[in-house]
Amino acid sequence: MACIRDERKATLEPREDQGSRPSQVEYAAATVDALATRAANAGYEDFVGQDRKRARMSQRQLPIILALGTTQTLAWASSYYLPALLADPMARDLGVSSNWIFGAFSASLVISAMLGPRIGRQIDLVGGRQVLSASNLTIAAGLVLLGFAQSVPVMAIAWLVLGIGMAMGLYDAAFAALGRIYGTEARGSITGITLMAGFASTVGWPLTAWGLSHIGWRETCFAWAAANILIGLPLNFFMLPAIKGARQAAATAEKPHVPLDRTMILLAFIFAAVWTVTGAMAVHFPRLLEATGATHVEAIAAGALIGPAQVAARILEAGFLSRFHPLWSTRLACLTHPIGAAVVAIFGAPAASAFALLHGSGNGILTIARGTLPLAIFGPKDFGYRLGVIGAPARMAQAVAPLAFGLLIDVMGAKVLIVSSALSLSALAALFLVRPERRPH
Repeated sequence: MACIRDERKATLEPREDQGSRPSQVEYAAATVDALATRAANAGYEDFVGQDRKRARMSQRQLPIILALGTTQTLAWASSYYLPALLADPMARDLGVSSNWIFGAFSASLVISAMLGPRIGRQIDLVGGRQVLSASNLTIAAGLVLLGFAQSVPVMAIAWLVLGIGMAMGLYDAAFAALGRIYGTEARGSITGITLMAGFASTVGWPLTAWGLSHIGWRETCFAWAAANILIGLPLNFFMLPAIKGARQAAATAEKPHVPLDRTMILLAFIFAAVWTVTGAMAVHFPRLLEATGATHVEAIAAGALIGPAQVAARILEAGFLSRFHPLWSTRLACLTHPIGAAVVAIFGAPAASAFALLHGSGNGILTIARGTLPLAIFGPKDFGYRLGVIGAPARMAQAVAPLAFGLLIDVMGAKVLIVSSALSLSALAALFLVRPERRPH
């Protein structure tokens, strides 16, 4: 500023060359150039400052991303992904059909959906530290009870306890915790933990299979319970920050007024539609590919590509797609499954791998969008509660999708992809009715 005042002063003082108008014009032009250069440098310095601020934010987020990524991987592996391998040996041991196990598991997902809004509200009040730590204790208790189960009623109660633990400890709770900590800057950390937890089945299924073959399914449940206590609980409790005034806020809190407006209903429908497809494909994907003419080995090999495709898509979301509103990446993700279905309908079994890659990439981005899209539209206020409300229909749909699509495959065969594609496209259509602007509270 002193330099600018000196330059202004110099223009008022008499100079030998001021009698010449061309000289005055040249001097004025030089002054303007100097000021413009200084302003441009200031703008560049502001840009560099913002970039450094983002870098510092990323550095502060990294320990929490690593901790939550680890605990999310553990939570998914020790709850949601267990029935795929343990249902048959559990059923044989209890002397019932495996459908009883899957029925109890579906009931646990319904319990999780019903508790979602309440859990989200609690995280809005006190933060994620207490809730996520409690989830490790609850999941461990459910696993211990499952390991001791000698009858169907005890087994069912164990899965209901696990349903409570899943409501408190899976993605929606983790997303709400990050929104409580970072507010509108939570998108990168949400992407980060989903990138790590995308390997939950890759890590969890081999460990569960090893335990099943070496120590039995009961002892495997006990081992996963111990992992929740010894690994998950310390990471959630010591790595997540405590929220100041949380106890007082919880004591004086009232139920938030979050109206079920047009946007909330649209988002609930969108995620229910795509999660129906996700839940169905998670169980029936190999069987569905075999219905298209693929051999069992080809179907398993293609299904193994879903995990890497999810991770690759999440890397893309963390990089290039992070420049755009989450609405655009969500629309793109809703397109990939129908495109893959069209490819396999045209080319048959040889296109099974392409279908797996397309479906997996879309599913990878949709997992992130479940947290980032509501955050971008509504902001961090009551974020956990909104996630619970929006996610409840999706969890309900995810619970019934395996049974519903199993019956449809018996009737329609590979043509069931018409149904799954229609659900994805209906979600895409609804996305075009959602406005990207931040909604006022």
